[in-house]
Amino acid sequence: MRNTFKPRDITLAVCAVASLAGLALTQHAGAAPKANTKAAGTYVTGDFHNHTTCSDGTLSMKKLIDKSAKTYNLDWFVQADHGGSSTRNCTVAEDPFEPVAPALGLTNSTTGPYPPATYPSGGEPAALLKGPNQSWESTLPNGRADIKGDGTAVPKAMWRWQEIKEFQYAVTEAESRSRLKPIWIGVEQNAPGHEHVSTNVLKGQLPWPSTAAGGNANLQAQYEYCFDRSDADTSRGAENQWDCSVVGNASNSLINATAAKITGNNSAATPDLGHTKSLMGVAWMAEKAPTTSYFIPAHLERAGAYNPVASSGFNVEHLRNFNNVAPNVAFGFESMPGHQAEAGRGSYNTTAVGGGTYGGTGVYAAAIGGVWDALLGEGRGWWFFGSSDYHNRGQFGPDQRETTADFYPGEYTKDYVMSRRGTNNLSPEAIIDGLRSGNSFVANGDLIDRMAFVACAYNPGLPRPAFKALMEKAAINAVTKNAEVRIDGCATMGEKLVVRPGADILVTMAVRDPQGTNNSPYSFANPSLKQINITQPLNAPVLDHLDLIGGDVTGLVAPTDSAKYAGALGSAAATNKSTAVKKVFNSTSWTILPGGVRLMSYRIPAVSASQFVRLRGTNLPPSTPFESDVNGNPILDYDLSPSDQTVAGKVACTDAACPAHMRTVAGVKYSSFDVASWADLWFYSNPIFIEVTNSVKVAGINVK
Repeated sequence: MRNTFKPRDITLAVCAVASLAGLALTQHAGAAPKANTKAAGTYVTGDFHNHTTCSDGTLSMKKLIDKSAKTYNLDWFVQADHGGSSTRNCTVAEDPFEPVAPALGLTNSTTGPYPPATYPSGGEPAALLKGPNQSWESTLPNGRADIKGDGTAVPKAMWRWQEIKEFQYAVTEAESRSRLKPIWIGVEQNAPGHEHVSTNVLKGQLPWPSTAAGGNANLQAQYEYCFDRSDADTSRGAENQWDCSVVGNASNSLINATAAKITGNNSAATPDLGHTKSLMGVAWMAEKAPTTSYFIPAHLERAGAYNPVASSGFNVEHLRNFNNVAPNVAFGFESMPGHQAEAGRGSYNTTAVGGGTYGGTGVYAAAIGGVWDALLGEGRGWWFFGSSDYHNRGQFGPDQRETTADFYPGEYTKDYVMSRRGTNNLSPEAIIDGLRSGNSFVANGDLIDRMAFVACAYNPGLPRPAFKALMEKAAINAVTKNAEVRIDGCATMGEKLVVRPGADILVTMAVRDPQGTNNSPYSFANPSLKQINITQPLNAPVLDHLDLIGGDVTGLVAPTDSAKYAGALGSAAATNKSTAVKKVFNSTSWTILPGGVRLMSYRIPAVSASQFVRLRGTNLPPSTPFESDVNGNPILDYDLSPSDQTVAGKVACTDAACPAHMRTVAGVKYSSFDVASWADLWFYSNPIFIEVTNSVKVAGINVK
């Protein structure tokens, strides 16, 4: 697999590193981070947003964890079902040896009856009286009496707080320790006033590498009770008697005395009340677990623009509000959604903000100069993340490689996060620190699997060609070790470089396009590239080009500045017009090194204004029909695969191996579902900030 390929060693002379470290001695004081203040670390892969039968998924916790940690070898994993309630017991594992009873009539329209040990997309059928589709009521020792809180349905649903506190936590801790990987519990919150948010309160949980007794997810359970809009329980967590107030918070006055939480939401009578409750949840996290929690809006374009009298969407002001309340808790978004193999990629449709995804990414991040760049233009620490959001395989069973819905965690989308563990084992605390730091990148389909991205001020005491050569050697060394460039006077993702006016900056980039094949089950030619006479196996993508994107930092916008602070997509508040592609690197301008490493450098001369730079890349050349425009920007995915499945697509799949489940009209197969996703791959880095003294201060980022 591409993600396990080991390149040949690329040697970096020790004297080169020593020379670089010495260069910082001649730079002005406070210019950049000190390398020796940062613990060493490596990039590790993980996913924090997926589902089991404890919400609306189809698998047990154990099977989903096994797919993530073993089959696709993620380094860390957060199990994050929706808040609210569920009737199904996700802690009961599937029986891998139980054949599907033919009497149930379970067949696959493509391959015929399911073979033994393979279940339909919905998982092991409840009718077999095995597996995670059985109800809590039928599997608990005392049945209905063991399900706490209010609720009268039959079978009785269990509130998610009880699932987390009394059942799910024990499974994750045991799985984590047996697999020697950090695995813990989170919640995909049904956010009051909005749609969904990936949340986590780690405090109290003791996944591996801990071996201590007494771990619990009580705070995560309490957060779900207090702040999920689908949790209508008013029992205060039964015997827990939780109080959802936050010390000194003005919203305490809105709390219902019986439930001890805010029970209202956005409505015509109470506009924006739900958003207020979500803000209170961020404040609660900051009070209870300031360094071990996060609040990351998920697939935030999907539900359309924000509606003050309903729960839908996020505008740019809401992201600013969350970040203002607790910048160490609300520090980014999932603008690269899961559900990448659905007919409507990302599970977006034409009512989403932007009308759908763009190369599998929401418009808030995909559009240069849009919402994300507006936030970065303030100098905010607001980072880009992706997730798999696994629920099911659509037409296929969970052990089949094809999918018309979701990819498993680690199968297609990976978050690469810097974990500064030094000589210690990987820990969940280090992973959350890495997420918060912004030192991370996201890639689909193993387009790349390593990155070194660093900005440094030229040293006036060294010839520029020599300085450039040394920096490029340092970047190669970092990529070889799956690490970062750690040199005084340089900054990497999530950091800022402070320089004098007029300084020249060198931005150095090295990425690894891993050799071999990725997880795609298809080896026929990529149909999108075949249009332009490029024959490239779908399971062996090649990085076509990388864009260096940059924009100005003009300072934090005050909430009182309504014209610049609040607005929908396209408004002044959601735009940074200074952002542009500064340089496109491809086979004509990068250096190709052994093991698939691409090496690049870019000079920013005589800087006079504070700014940021970030990266993105793809396997598709500019002007690929229905995929990218003349400038290489991704175009609307519905242009390739229209939402109406009865009409022809735009890119035919003519190879004899093109699968039968693709959109087929008048006998012609069209690129769609998982084929369309494997054909169109992107990666995104987080930014590096450059702060020019006597210019705008990058207030949201500390020199690290």
